[in-house]
Amino acid sequence: MEGSTIQWQKLRKSKTAMAGIIVILLATLIAITCYWISPDCTPDANRMQVEIAGKKPGFTQTFFLLPKTPRPPERNWWQRTLHGQPDSCQFIPITAHEVNDTAYILDRYIDNGISEKMNVPLSQLNGAVVDRTIHRTFWLGTDKFGRDILSRLLIGTRVSLLVGAVAMLISLVIGTLLGAIAGYYGGRADSIIMWFINVIWSIPTLLLVFAITLLLGKGFWQVFIAVGLTMWVNVARLVRGQVLQVRNLEYVQAAKVMGFNNLRIILHHILPNILGPVMVLAASNFASAIVIEAGLSFLGVGVQPPQPSWGGMIRDNYNFIITNNPFLALVPGFAIMLLVLAFNLLGNAIRDMLDIRETNP
Repeated sequence: MEGSTIQWQKLRKSKTAMAGIIVILLATLIAITCYWISPDCTPDANRMQVEIAGKKPGFTQTFFLLPKTPRPPERNWWQRTLHGQPDSCQFIPITAHEVNDTAYILDRYIDNGISEKMNVPLSQLNGAVVDRTIHRTFWLGTDKFGRDILSRLLIGTRVSLLVGAVAMLISLVIGTLLGAIAGYYGGRADSIIMWFINVIWSIPTLLLVFAITLLLGKGFWQVFIAVGLTMWVNVARLVRGQVLQVRNLEYVQAAKVMGFNNLRIILHHILPNILGPVMVLAASNFASAIVIEAGLSFLGVGVQPPQPSWGGMIRDNYNFIITNNPFLALVPGFAIMLLVLAFNLLGNAIRDMLDIRETNP
């Protein structure tokens, strides 16, 4: 208990570790509440307005809200948290408007210096003469389809965290299982598992991910599984090495003498004592999964449109890097860098916390 207290004190005193934890907690909070805090709360933040495509950060536009017919049903709290709320109105960009006894007369925005007249009868608005205009500021600009970059960035946080979590869990389950079996039993089981590990190890990661993705198909969950199935090799090698070190120690031999079966010895005596290095590798795998998913989405075989993904956002906007608005592609790149850095800092801090050679609390 005292050793654990000292370790946690070391973790709390590490400024880099706390910075990483704060970023991870903030990203998790954003992923959970993204549809409540994003300016565009429609499913996948997919409100397309081609008239305002490719605008720079800080761009402000006035919209006229034209009610949709039929009106989309209101979603409950849980459904909106998971999938967002479809718009009940059509957002029409305008430069000016006036109203008379029969209709709204709009100057619909087409492009810089270009507009067209548009009449909206009051009968279409239930005869109500009310101000139906709003002003929206796009703090990070709009993409080539006129969608709000900030909203898609916030919702894309959920994809990155989910792929990291699912891939990490898959890699831990498979890698720990095979590594523990190989290290504990040795002999033929060890030879077969190590042969399989070496075969998978010899295949480039992206090539293996492509093969699994083509086998499972493109989609949200398919890319999670594909990434997870390529990251278990490191875990298996690490767990095997750790089990080989401890399987002949006194407490393991004492458990055998007491008649405990092999499964209980592995689960209750060996694995809890080798979790330190596995936790460090888990944080590293989390970060690697985020980068791999972003690469897959950039190449078009990851999360499919219109679902926002940071890699997909870079793919959609990378042409703007050499034109007048590189910010559109750089923002999701910075987000990937920040989140990956946070997990790597946390992994390094866990490694230092568990380093028994460090004697100072």
